[in-house]
Amino acid sequence: MAITHNLGFPRIGSQRELKFALEDYWQERSDETALIEVGQQLRKKHWDLQSNSGLKWVPVGDFSYYDQVLDTSILLGAIPDRFRHNQSESELAEYFRIARGRAPGCCSSHAGEMTKWFDSNYHYIVPELNRQTSFSLHADKLLNEIAEAKAQGLNYKPVILGPLSFLWLSKVTDDTDKLALLAQLIPVYGRLISQLADIGVDWLQIDEPILGLDLPQSWRTAFEQTYHQLQTRRLKVLIAIYFGPLKENLGVATQLPVDGLHIDAVRGGDEVNMIIDKLSPYKVLSLGVIDGRNIWRNDLSKTLDWLEPIHQKLGERLWLAPSCSLLHVPVDLAEEAELDSEIRSWLAFAVQKLEELSVLAMALELGRESVRALLVVSDQALASRKSSVRVNNENVKNRVASIDDSLLSRKSNYQNRQRVQASCLNLPLFPTTTIGSFPQTAEIRKLRLAHRKGNISSAQYDSFLKEEIKTAVALQESIGIDVLVHGEAERNDMVEYFGEQLAGYCFTRYGWVQSYGSRCVKPPIIYGDVQRRQPMTVQWSEYAQSLTGKPMKGMLSGPITMLQWSFVRDDQSRETTAKQIGLALRDEVNDLETAGIGIIQVDEPALREGLPLRRADWPAYLAWSIDAFRLSTSGVSDEIQIHTHMCYAEFNDIIEAIGKLDADVITIETSRSQMELLDAFVDYRYPNDIGPGVYDIHSPNIPTVNQMTELMNKALQYLPKERLWVNPDCGLKTRQWDEVKLALVNMVQAASVLREQAELV
Repeated sequence: MAITHNLGFPRIGSQRELKFALEDYWQERSDETALIEVGQQLRKKHWDLQSNSGLKWVPVGDFSYYDQVLDTSILLGAIPDRFRHNQSESELAEYFRIARGRAPGCCSSHAGEMTKWFDSNYHYIVPELNRQTSFSLHADKLLNEIAEAKAQGLNYKPVILGPLSFLWLSKVTDDTDKLALLAQLIPVYGRLISQLADIGVDWLQIDEPILGLDLPQSWRTAFEQTYHQLQTRRLKVLIAIYFGPLKENLGVATQLPVDGLHIDAVRGGDEVNMIIDKLSPYKVLSLGVIDGRNIWRNDLSKTLDWLEPIHQKLGERLWLAPSCSLLHVPVDLAEEAELDSEIRSWLAFAVQKLEELSVLAMALELGRESVRALLVVSDQALASRKSSVRVNNENVKNRVASIDDSLLSRKSNYQNRQRVQASCLNLPLFPTTTIGSFPQTAEIRKLRLAHRKGNISSAQYDSFLKEEIKTAVALQESIGIDVLVHGEAERNDMVEYFGEQLAGYCFTRYGWVQSYGSRCVKPPIIYGDVQRRQPMTVQWSEYAQSLTGKPMKGMLSGPITMLQWSFVRDDQSRETTAKQIGLALRDEVNDLETAGIGIIQVDEPALREGLPLRRADWPAYLAWSIDAFRLSTSGVSDEIQIHTHMCYAEFNDIIEAIGKLDADVITIETSRSQMELLDAFVDYRYPNDIGPGVYDIHSPNIPTVNQMTELMNKALQYLPKERLWVNPDCGLKTRQWDEVKLALVNMVQAASVLREQAELV
């Protein structure tokens, strides 16, 4: 049978076992031993699932307690100095202190910076390097997991992040050239490869996803030099590249002195024949033919039409795999007993994707007749999806077709709007606000579940939510926050909540995907044309505003975030789907204005995430994504102040595009980077108001007044005081109330200090 393998598997567990084990450990309800045991159990279970699907090679080393890039930093000894001072703490405690700024029983530290993993919604901890960085090998975690796999009797394939990709994804804290650090990094990788060979490893997967990016010539040259130095006959090396085509890096990739090459044939299938022509006859070619980034069933018959001639040419040199790690999809569709049966027939989660892989391999080896029944089921599901009336809505299609420039611009420019809004809102210098959500307590989750199960009535649930909103409003007023939020107690997730109220969306019960650490999201599935059925947030915003004389923000998730953080239909362009969502949100924004809400925030944290990996593709994406946002927000009068929020991404390359969104106020994450993200404003004069975050909400540490004031003083080096807001980095949903109250009191006090400083100037 054709050889099948996997690049990586979801690690959180089908019931989020890892999430709950992590949070128990962080809250000191359990200890390291209990957490490590859960990790061992999950690895064993996931290896069994993969092995039983027929994989020849099961990945080992893809499991992480927080993040695989942070694991690589630990593997290479690349630990920032500020985390080295506590010699008594365990390795795991040190690990979590880097990730979160704190670990049980340890002192707090400034956590490692977090940003998006390529164009996905997964966040990684950015390695910090400088000229003093000294690499050293610390391979115990990987070696221990290999020992576990051996004891389980698996055919295993260790997985590591490659040296060039590690450096590219890192940040330097001085003027060091990252590539200059490669010379001392290569010997560490060489020692690791030698150790793996010593214990009998046959194949090693080295991930070098940056070969799918635009690379300077110096980096392309470095690939050949690096892998010549790492070349060995003691084990075989498979270089894995995913998330896009190789393009100008094709020659570099195919000529590397390694034993095999994995490419993403979902996003880069057009290059396969060129790769085959250039690939040495002794090398394996692994084709990622199953989409590891989305949940739609594979068209097995069409895939076989394409694969069969390749298999005839390559024979045993052809390996089959998902396009990338299955980290980005839920674990098992079999858990979804409540999902509509027709829609369910269109889907494949991680376990099902490996089953599809097995069908393809068997068909190539034994002929299509050997899997005829399975191919018929696949064909029928695809035909059902294509013809289903629930997918296509002519009214929505006609509305998108009628979009013109008049729908994409506010009535007046920002300067005129600012004067009108200043008169209406009467806000102080350095106005304070939060991003939107407040802690989702155990009681909120309990009542939400009870309501979903029918154990309490809608009236009882609504009464409970109103009390939560009343408490949140009263707290903000007592602290002295200037622009309030209602706290979003009614929302399970910033995308799922809206998707549940839009036609064209459906939802799973257990379709969890890791976003970072213990943070899991359950992306909605966009299967059809999107339309708003009825107002989604108006009653809660209107109620919250009735409780206070201060401005109350209406809170919405933006069209690109709704797109990016969902599993999106693949039968029409993402642009079309984004504009459908934009029109639905436009209706909601207009209704909020009618309800008397004077500030409306349309969050777009995923705008940068959706940016194509290749610069040549940026203009088209930015054009339609900006249009989708402006479509959502441009129907209101000048008096309405539009806010947006973005977090955990590099904005420098798209700062002008962000300006074109024409939001009156933008709030962004800047505290983990110590305001470094504001470097973008040196060369580009951002025209509107901005709130650079001063409170890292992904860490349990409570920032002091002085720390927040210092950050804002850094911001004042970039922006005038008249256009600066004071706010946290992101929503406060994942934090505890005791942390939040203290932090917000400090934040308001910091704003007061800033106002006093401004009066002295």
